Order: sequence, then structure tokens, then C-alpha cells
Amino acid sequence: MFETKIGIDLGTANTLVYVPKRGIIINEPTVVAISLEENRVLAVGQEAKDMLGRTPETIVASRPMKDGVIADYRVTEAMLRYFINKALGNIRFFRPEVMISVPGGITSTERRAVVDAAIAAGAKSAYVIKETVAAAIGAGIPISEARGNLVIDIGGGTTDVAVLSLGGIVNSTSVRVAGNRLDQAIVEFVRKRHGLAIGDRTAEEIKINIGSAVVLSEEEVMEIKVRDMISGLPKVVTVSTNEVVQAISDELLEIVKAVKHVLQETPPELASDIIDKGMIMTGGTAMLRNLDHYISQSLGVPCFLAEEPLLCVAKGTGVALDNLGSYKKSILSAK
Repeated sequence: MFETKIGIDLGTANTLVYVPKRGIIINEPTVVAISLEENRVLAVGQEAKDMLGRTPETIVASRPMKDGVIADYRVTEAMLRYFINKALGNIRFFRPEVMISVPGGITSTERRAVVDAAIAAGAKSAYVIKETVAAAIGAGIPISEARGNLVIDIGGGTTDVAVLSLGGIVNSTSVRVAGNRLDQAIVEFVRKRHGLAIGDRTAEEIKINIGSAVVLSEEEVMEIKVRDMISGLPKVVTVSTNEVVQAISDELLEIVKAVKHVLQETPPELASDIIDKGMIMTGGTAMLRNLDHYISQSLGVPCFLAEEPLLCVAKGTGVALDNLGSYKKSILSAK
């Protein structure tokens, strides 16, 4: 109740909340359900995600974040208020300081929208930190040293790649290709290959359960319940791992191109550090099977998955907020 600092990884797919000394206390989908008749929020997080694709006309369940930025300001504000209240309780003596992670390619207007939404949701002050910096801090990388570190943060809406040294970003890029695009690619593949319609949730389950970045000699299969687009009737079909590999190959290639671009623009001294230590992957989509091997093989540079990749950004926001003086170079704006 007396905690006054919160770190928030406001992701396109999931929102994680970190409170210093307590760790990550919330990890829920970034989904909000709204009643159109009463114009009020009905559910947030997992409860709202369970409604996706299952609501009547009077209720809309949607994701207020698109490609890592706010798509619906009012709904995002309501969602932030819900998460802050859930983290600290409705009755508290102090308004909290909040640190929120944002994609590297965010504009100043989009950044201001994040800060304003946090203030409107009940924060005393709000700070913004780039996801790659937060991910590096959360993964335990010593970014303040005069050594090059390359971080690849692959979330739901964006892939952020950055080279960090002496506490700052030397070179970076952000592409709007990540988990959601992989899900859409699977939806399209199933539609074209099998003439069947599946939803984004089913596509995500396929990706998580049997997905891989490279072709497997012993592939897995998964039964899914779908709708036949010709007859309109439901049916059960089987999807294999190597079909998923084929479906998402173009999107994975775009991610590799983003990493390659950053490597090509990196100064030689820092590039040699990266070759020695390898690249670190964070984010939920980084957990796709064999993605680290795929990137290593494509670029000839070692690539490793961070410990608890899904939690790195949230942990980093909390650590940065707890040590504002040490990370002042990395923090973008405050209010």
C-alpha cells in the first residue's frame, strides 16, 4: 500500500507491472472489453481476452495498443488506471511514480500520449524508457560500460534492435513486425492452403505449441477446430510444425533484416564486442522455438535468449525507476 513506484511494460499483447522489492505482480493480456450501451469498461486483462471473438454486438473486446503505441487513448487510460489500482490498491496515501517502456521508433507525440495517459490514470509523475534499454537492464547487461551490447526485443507489436554502450543507444531500429504479424501470417496460410478460417487466438496457440523458426526433421502436429470457408461448417484439421515455418518465413526474414541493418551501421570496435559476446534476445516472441539459431545462422553472429525473456522489459523499467540517477541518460521524458 505504501509503494510509490511502478514499472510498466505496456506491450501490444501483454502488460506487465513491476513493483520494486515485490517483483512482477501483474502479467495480463493488453485487452479491454467495453459495453457500448453504457459506455463503460466491463473487463481488463485475461477476463477481457477470454471475450475476444465471443462478444455480442453491444460489447467490444479490443486491444488499445497497436504496434506498441496507443491506438485508443481513452481505453488505454482506463486500462492503466485498472493496473495501477490492482498493483497498489484503491486506497493509498501517495500517487505513484510510473516508468513505462515504449518502442524505439515512437514519435514525440506518441511518447507524450503515453505520459499523459499515465498521469490521467493516477500517476504523480511518469517517465518513458525505450524497450531495448529496459530489456538490457532487466536481462542484467551492464549497459553503462564502454562495451557494445546488441539487444533484440521481439514483442507483440514491434521488434526493437539496439546497440548499447556507456548507458546510451549508439544505433537502433524498430520494425512493426513481431508476434501479432506472425499470428496473422498463420491465419493467412491456413486460409490459402486449406481454405479454412481461424481466429488470431487459434493462430497464437499454434505458434506457441508447435511453432518453430527452422524446419524440423521430427515435426509436431496439432489438431485445431476451424470453419470451412466453402461450406461454412466447423471441422477439425491437423497443422504441422513445418507448415508454421513456411507460414512465418517472410516475417522472420524482416526481423533478420532489421538486425542486419543495425549491425552494418555499428562502429567496428563495438561490432567486435558483439561478435565476442553475442546478441541477446528478449520479449515474448523471442521464445519461438529455434529463433536464436535461425538468427545466428542468418547473420553469422552468436545469438542467445535472455533468462525469462518475457519479463526483462518489465524488470528493467522497475530497476531504472529505482535508480533514476544512474539511468538518466536512458530515460526519454518526464512530467
